[in-house]
Amino acid sequence: MKKRFQWLGLIVITLIGVLAFRSPAIAQTPRHFTDLTFPPLPEVTVPQYERYQLDNGMVVYLMEDRSLPLVSGTAMIRTGGRLESGEKVGLADITGTVLRSGGTEKHPSNVLNQLLEQRAALVETSIDLNAGTASFSALSEDLETVFNLFAEVLRSPAFENQRVELAKVQEKGAIARRNDDPDDIASREFRKLVYGDNSPYARTVEYSTLANIDRQDLIDFYRTYVRPDQIILGIVGDFDSQSMKALINKTFSDWKNPATATKIVTPSATQKNLQGVFVVNQPQLTQSSVLLGHLGGRLDSPDYPALTVLNEILSGFGGRLFNEVRSRQGLAYSVYGIWNSRYDYPGLFIAGGQTRTDATVPFIKAILGEIERLRNQPVSAKELEDAKNAILNSFVFKFEKPAQNLSRLMTYEYYGYPQDFIFRYQQAVKGVTIADIQRVAQQYLQPNQIVTLVVGNEQEIQPPLSSLGTTVKTVDVTITQL
Repeated sequence: MKKRFQWLGLIVITLIGVLAFRSPAIAQTPRHFTDLTFPPLPEVTVPQYERYQLDNGMVVYLMEDRSLPLVSGTAMIRTGGRLESGEKVGLADITGTVLRSGGTEKHPSNVLNQLLEQRAALVETSIDLNAGTASFSALSEDLETVFNLFAEVLRSPAFENQRVELAKVQEKGAIARRNDDPDDIASREFRKLVYGDNSPYARTVEYSTLANIDRQDLIDFYRTYVRPDQIILGIVGDFDSQSMKALINKTFSDWKNPATATKIVTPSATQKNLQGVFVVNQPQLTQSSVLLGHLGGRLDSPDYPALTVLNEILSGFGGRLFNEVRSRQGLAYSVYGIWNSRYDYPGLFIAGGQTRTDATVPFIKAILGEIERLRNQPVSAKELEDAKNAILNSFVFKFEKPAQNLSRLMTYEYYGYPQDFIFRYQQAVKGVTIADIQRVAQQYLQPNQIVTLVVGNEQEIQPPLSSLGTTVKTVDVTITQL
């Protein structure tokens, strides 16, 4: 009994001690979030890296990162879907797929797959609109084996015929499904309205263009663009740079370029339709997907930093479109505005979102009203400060991983941008003023060039789209069969 009371006494004393220790925290009054203070974010820096060039013209970036026993690499290839013929749209995409899926001259596709699966490694390839990529990822202990397979894919692809046909079947399936999602329809057709149906930046794969593509076309496209003097190779991870250089030299230094030089001309982009209201009639829908905008600009524009701050004021979280169109007027499920710049051709300025059918016209007018307000009225000092802080405080997330830094350096070289472009942009954002915002709004946001596209139930849109003061043109999205 005495021992029991001794144990109870110890427990009580312990509880009193814990409560006494915690009482200041319990008694402390929570502070409002506006009263919290934080130290300034540290300056972001790029990890140490090395750049050099092989005699055959291949550019190499190496960035060591010993945090995990992993190595990954990417080869950027100067090519892209915008370089393919208009009669064979889809050729670049299929070439990018079968470059890997079609095996190599030494290892058929099933053997290549097995060799990689046994090592939990990856080798992938693709070609999008503006560039081609081949990448690998492996445990550092398997680096040499996987890197040799990666080199095989780049240097001696087999383009197995059955894999070519499979890729074409998959493309046909994508064509058949492309009108399933209203937002996909809106995005695709809006690009056509701005750039033009036949523009390399808007044209789409059709059954007829797929029918024009065969295995030899893939081989010819590959031989034209996949060559060492058109490749930037970047490798990051757990490796010794000198050993990595030796492996790269052993694997790629004897790869010769074809005798004929590749001449790549970046296609230009202009706006096809200046103004206009267009509709894709989808009677089954109970809401409208709306896009409006016009041709945008390039990342190397001296006004790009000011335009990104303007974009944040217009469409950032808590921006004007969110506060006015969605929250105050209740006209949208989602609403946004994006000044979308590209590296080497003009992007798009796009505003829009999703709204209920009967709110379609008020939704469009509300967005146009906010664009006009940006053009005609200076923004407040608080809006400017909040927008700049949102951009500048997000910089730290662009430097989280060494692979991000390496990818950015390679991209800048690919498009001919200075390697410190991101830091120049950062400094320029800091210097943006209220006057800059109004100037770029008046110069770059052009109401007289805005194209409006609605995907929805046209008959149920009240007031009708014609109340916007112009003739409404119907966009036909019927999929043409062979």
